[in-house]
Amino acid sequence: MTGTAWFRVWPQDTIARRFALTIMAAVTSAAVLSALVVSMAGAWLQAPANDAGLVLAAISITHAIEAAPPELRPTLATAASTRIYNVEWHPADDAMATLLRQGSGLDDFHPVEGAWLNDLTFRSFVFWTSEADPAAALLRHDFSTDPRSRFLAVRLKDESWLIYAHLDRSRDTIRAVRVGITLVLLLLSAAAVSLIAARQLSRPIERIAAAAREFGTNPQAPPIAESGPRELRGVIRAFNGMQGQIQKFVGYRTAMLAAISHDLRTPLTRMRLRGEFVEDADQQARLFRDVDEMQAMVDGALAFFRDDADEEAVTAFDLAGLLTTIADEYADQGVTVAYEGPAHAVYRGRPFALKRALTNLVENAVKHATPPRVTLAGADASVVITVRDDGPGIPEDALEQVFSPFFRLDRSRNRVTGGVGLGLTAALAIVRGHGGDITLANRREGGLDARVVLPNPI
Repeated sequence: MTGTAWFRVWPQDTIARRFALTIMAAVTSAAVLSALVVSMAGAWLQAPANDAGLVLAAISITHAIEAAPPELRPTLATAASTRIYNVEWHPADDAMATLLRQGSGLDDFHPVEGAWLNDLTFRSFVFWTSEADPAAALLRHDFSTDPRSRFLAVRLKDESWLIYAHLDRSRDTIRAVRVGITLVLLLLSAAAVSLIAARQLSRPIERIAAAAREFGTNPQAPPIAESGPRELRGVIRAFNGMQGQIQKFVGYRTAMLAAISHDLRTPLTRMRLRGEFVEDADQQARLFRDVDEMQAMVDGALAFFRDDADEEAVTAFDLAGLLTTIADEYADQGVTVAYEGPAHAVYRGRPFALKRALTNLVENAVKHATPPRVTLAGADASVVITVRDDGPGIPEDALEQVFSPFFRLDRSRNRVTGGVGLGLTAALAIVRGHGGDITLANRREGGLDARVVLPNPI
């Protein structure tokens, strides 16, 4: 993308712009919070004797003692000592002074870097020593509180030495606390800003996902309102266009097939009227039987397409109560359909369509096998309805074919026992319209399981 194109895109609400603004807001808020805490937290964040203060004290004390006579220097060093640092003066012929001149027998002995001590820097050294080192016996320092201590040694002009022992180590702790607080504030502010920005960015994506799920169960779902960054608005616009095209295609297909099925009634009626003039009674009966069968198939197709075009509203209902109602309706006909499952189970879908689908499954079991047992089991992600009978089952090679339109296992084509072959087709269409599926399986001990799995949108 060229610089001019980027300049034109930047003012627009894009994902790249949101990411950039999120990072800027996170860094700015972290810096502001850190500055506020450091300036307003109180004295506990301030060092009792910071590095700069100790350096200035060492410069002043060193110049003052260096200007004093040697006989007064021990007294001045003792007087200059505080609870924060201890000052020792060692004459040139002292064993500690000899050690410092040689630089041997001391751990981590190195010159002071930088110009912290001004003109004293070039003759100043920092060294570490512990109670176990030989140099520890030459120092008037209490190692019990700090087994390994840090010292600043400054060589005077007469080759004597001043040694500063840093007694208060709270500065290191306070520095660590300050760094820790700054990091915590940085993480908290970045997390807060990022969560808010991520929520604003993910909300349109969640709406697209919810709309896709709803469109899977409700083909007449309304389009999504366009919102969010420019890229996501483009995705929503494309999704709405695809949804509209599918709705038009399904509507056109349903209307066309329903019209064809309706128009077939006219020639069937003419065939029946002409059949009245057939003198052969046997041929006339066969003709009327074929006409009646074709009429039943046309009526079934019309009912199927009418149900397909039905725009029943999606609503919450008691699925357990619906299954109990189906069982009660068969009980009124003298057929016992057992129900096993919870007394209540709230489900969101099209209740009348689901009732037709489940009734078709129960009706198949009643006609071709034994009165079934209907069970309902639910989980967080799905609801499972099983219609189980103890009949002869279905040949394995026909378990999928029975869902094809006008397919019947009953080769006699008897409308009373075989139907027109649209019951399972309609049931499968309704269940898949809810985002679920139907599977048939023969049980090892005999009988058939019709298993309906529905996604749980509640």
